[in-house]
Amino acid sequence: MSTAHPTALNFRSALEADVPELVILVESAYRGDASRAGWTTEADYLDGQRTDPEGVRAIIDSADGILLVVERAGELVACCQLEHRGDHAYFGMFAVRPGLQGGGLGKEILAEAEHRARETWGAKEMRMTVVNVREELIAYYVRRGYRRTGELSPFPYGDERFGVPLRDDLAFELLVKPL
Repeated sequence: MSTAHPTALNFRSALEADVPELVILVESAYRGDASRAGWTTEADYLDGQRTDPEGVRAIIDSADGILLVVERAGELVACCQLEHRGDHAYFGMFAVRPGLQGGGLGKEILAEAEHRARETWGAKEMRMTVVNVREELIAYYVRRGYRRTGELSPFPYGDERFGVPLRDDLAFELLVKPL
């Protein structure tokens, strides 16, 4: 009999069989009306898709990273990408099921991702990019020790694999945290 707490999180690397459910999870956290149930929605800035099966598979198949699946009581509740990039790790594709957002789950997953990047790769810092107009989301990461760099990279306008922009002032801002 397992002594694990019933609400304990289980972390594992994503498998090919997880791809359909992961695409649904990421889409539900960021796009469309379903995403409005949580606070991470991008529905006011971006339409279209956030990812697709090919994009998820590419992360799973990457030799330099993992797509971490987070389960609770056998149910997929979140995911995040960790990629080893020399002296640092990149954190991306972070999605928590919208109905579970705001309860501390994200904070716990982020801490585990930082721990894994430090322990697995000896990463000295974690980096991520966040859409610049997402002030509430940026503030969330700042409260967890990330620093705004002011360094912007262009949004891939015209590449609908990343969504259909609903405004013309989007860019990605680099956030950095020492590990």
